[in-house]
Amino acid sequence: MNDVSRATRGGVGAVLIGLALAVVAMAAGWASGSLYAGPLAPRGCDPCTSSASAAETSSLKVASPAASPTAQLTAPAGFPFVSAQSIAIIDGACGALIYGRDEHAHLPPASLTKLMTAAVAVEHASTSKLITANVDGAQLYQETGSTIMGLKPGMQLSLLDLLYGLLLPSGNDAAIAIAEGVAGSQPAFVRLMNEKAKSLALHDSHFANPHGLNDPKLYSSAYDMAMLARYVMRNDTLRKIVATESWQPKWDGPLLWNGNRLLTEYAGADGVKIGYTEQSQQTMVASATRNGRQIIASLMRSQDRYADAERLLDWAFAQPSPCP
Repeated sequence: MNDVSRATRGGVGAVLIGLALAVVAMAAGWASGSLYAGPLAPRGCDPCTSSASAAETSSLKVASPAASPTAQLTAPAGFPFVSAQSIAIIDGACGALIYGRDEHAHLPPASLTKLMTAAVAVEHASTSKLITANVDGAQLYQETGSTIMGLKPGMQLSLLDLLYGLLLPSGNDAAIAIAEGVAGSQPAFVRLMNEKAKSLALHDSHFANPHGLNDPKLYSSAYDMAMLARYVMRNDTLRKIVATESWQPKWDGPLLWNGNRLLTEYAGADGVKIGYTEQSQQTMVASATRNGRQIIASLMRSQDRYADAERLLDWAFAQPSPCP
């Protein structure tokens, strides 16, 4: 009888010890799992950006007690399917981020690069400046498959005509002519591009050429491209160019047509640029204005940029403005 009693008391003691250890473990797990650092404000934002994070904040999932303490972003309720790997949607009025997904990922921007080329060009030369082309567009096409404006060596055009050739048909030959005509050489112009990126706080961007053909040193992000597009759209000349469907340069060549189909397919669309290379896949920065409100949606590595852009714009217009 004494042996049984001792065994019973020993069993009870073991159970109590086990329960105590379990409580300690649960407390430690809860403390670990509940650690959470809120989201940092996006780099390079306007001062009003900090007031724009309601959608982001509401979409954060705090880790469960048994999970890793790392917070994860999920799309807001009702957010549409978008094929692009990286997206950023901003309000044009103040540059506040409405929603982003991998918006700071470093990716090849393809011809979105030309937005920086245009921004630098108009700040360093008059649009009436005559530039003599040293590039053969047809040869460039044969060698690289580039989109071209159709320049020939010795052809002289104004910077304005070259900007239309740069931004409508996305002419890589126009990009080269602009770089050489404005800065004397492509490397010198690229230095100006990177200086401008720094001044605009585009921390996720580095430029290696004026046209966007693949280069290991060329990268940007959906966020930076959205902010760059906003900057471009604040220039009267460039805003007019990116919204133009066709343009006749002062030459014997044909009309230049804008490759951005969104201008004719989406109500309120007013810019800005598309791009594609095999490495970058489809890229785009789309702008639309409705009832005085401008939304800019940037997307990279898309499989269907027009469907993506329309869904992002539709969704963003239905959200309250994050601007003061």
